[in-house]
Amino acid sequence: MALLLAVLAGTLSGTDSSLLGVPVLAIYTFLGTLFMNALKMLIVPLIFSSIITGVSAMGDGESMGRLGGKTLLYYLLTSMLAILVGLTAVNLLQPGIIDGVPARDAIGLSETDTSAIAGAVQGQGMGEVVNIFVRMVPPNIVSAAAEGQMLGLIFFSLLFGYFMTRISGEPARVLKDFWQGVFAVMMKITDWVMGFAPIGVFALVAKVVATTGIAVFLPLMVFFLTVLGALATHLLITLPLMLKLFARVSPARHFKAMAPALLTAFSTASSSATLPLTMDCVEKRAGVSNRVTSFVLPLGATVNMDGTALYECVAAMFIAQAYGIELGFATQFTVVMVALLTSIGVAGIPSASLVAITIILTAIGLPVEAVGLILAVDRVLDMCRTSVNVFSDSCGAVLIGRLEGETGILNDAQLNRPV
Repeated sequence: MALLLAVLAGTLSGTDSSLLGVPVLAIYTFLGTLFMNALKMLIVPLIFSSIITGVSAMGDGESMGRLGGKTLLYYLLTSMLAILVGLTAVNLLQPGIIDGVPARDAIGLSETDTSAIAGAVQGQGMGEVVNIFVRMVPPNIVSAAAEGQMLGLIFFSLLFGYFMTRISGEPARVLKDFWQGVFAVMMKITDWVMGFAPIGVFALVAKVVATTGIAVFLPLMVFFLTVLGALATHLLITLPLMLKLFARVSPARHFKAMAPALLTAFSTASSSATLPLTMDCVEKRAGVSNRVTSFVLPLGATVNMDGTALYECVAAMFIAQAYGIELGFATQFTVVMVALLTSIGVAGIPSASLVAITIILTAIGLPVEAVGLILAVDRVLDMCRTSVNVFSDSCGAVLIGRLEGETGILNDAQLNRPV
């Protein structure tokens, strides 16, 4: 209801309307920012407590290694499948070609300033891929937490949780009780924050509709539909097939369990901000254990970006087509590999993939400024691909839970529990 009302309100209000002398757009911004800030407020303590309790509950390095291996294998596989779906779609539909000629002149570069994005990647190129591993070991964990460096937080939490199992006696018991208590409190706060989700969703989506409108999509409609079609294929075919074939669970039941998290992911365009609700849905509604959920989902919110990887690939190929550049197999393979690697390090925040796209453009020799071709529709596509990212994370938790021998996942008792 909030989404439908947001589309209606955003269309009617536009950017110039006011209510009691206050611009309506400012009201949307205020409510949306409050909701986003509340979600982001939960991220750091939730990641710390969930990973530490999850890893410490495993008890030994063998269990952690087995779970970690399955998790990383799943993430790499689904990201690669997503990229291949996107590559197939963009080669078949060729959205960068209009009436047999490159679409650059027909579309026109966006007037949006791309200098900030260009500056973010200047001189980095493929070196940014190496920096992903550098960011895994932060020199200051407090600074990493303040700056939202998720890879560093996750690495430190994994270490802390593992070495908690290497001590014994009273210190071990106190630490375990403390972190379990923190995690329980964070889940309670998450439940409270999500009570305001309809208001936050309404404000965030209404602002997007009010500022972008409908006309902005017309020149880029083929590209827009190509991305949506590829994302829908991965969301509705690839991932459900994995659930059905390997996890032996009903994809329809999982969609029902994850509905609140998917709607929140769509409205916030941030997998990190959606993480608290994703964990809540997977654990309480899908019935996956805290041991698996607390390990798989925080890691997935940082390194598993199926929708982002797919979008990066399609966007880079579209820009090449629009500039009239024929990309051979070797260059397309480069696009696939760079999209896979950069998607791992993309921050779980709105429009972060634009930086990754510029890295791909640099790698294949296209001008960074070409990203201006897609800026007009990036926000709405960001909302869609974030939903795919979150759903893929949740599928990974269910699949790995089943592979770990858990029973009762997605049964009727779990599925009907409220969020």
